[in-house]
Amino acid sequence: MPMLDTAKRWARGIKRDTVALWLAARDPRVPWYAKATAGAVAAYAFSPIDLIPDFIPVIGYLDDLLIVPLGIMLAVKLVPAGLMQEFREAATRHSKPVSKAGLVFMIVVWMLLALALLWLFWPMPLER
Repeated sequence: MPMLDTAKRWARGIKRDTVALWLAARDPRVPWYAKATAGAVAAYAFSPIDLIPDFIPVIGYLDDLLIVPLGIMLAVKLVPAGLMQEFREAATRHSKPVSKAGLVFMIVVWMLLALALLWLFWPMPLER
């Protein structure tokens, strides 16, 4: 079961780093570009709605397995190492937040996608 233990440790690390990035996005000591990246990654990760819904076979979990971890890796590299360690320690004491901004963002993305598809496939009258 070493592979299962490794996967569990990785998942706990991802969860901890996401909370740490949520904390980093609110800290005045973090540079603005790192705050923006950390905030966007945390908002998306904590959003109850995914870009690709999980019920879609195979690709539904693509964002959970690829997009979120890659975003976390990028954001962690942008936050100064000493601060990131501090946020990681604080994250172990915090519960997982729910991102209302991430929820609103995903709703807007889905609405824009629906409007684009409607515009693309709506029958246009033929001009004479």
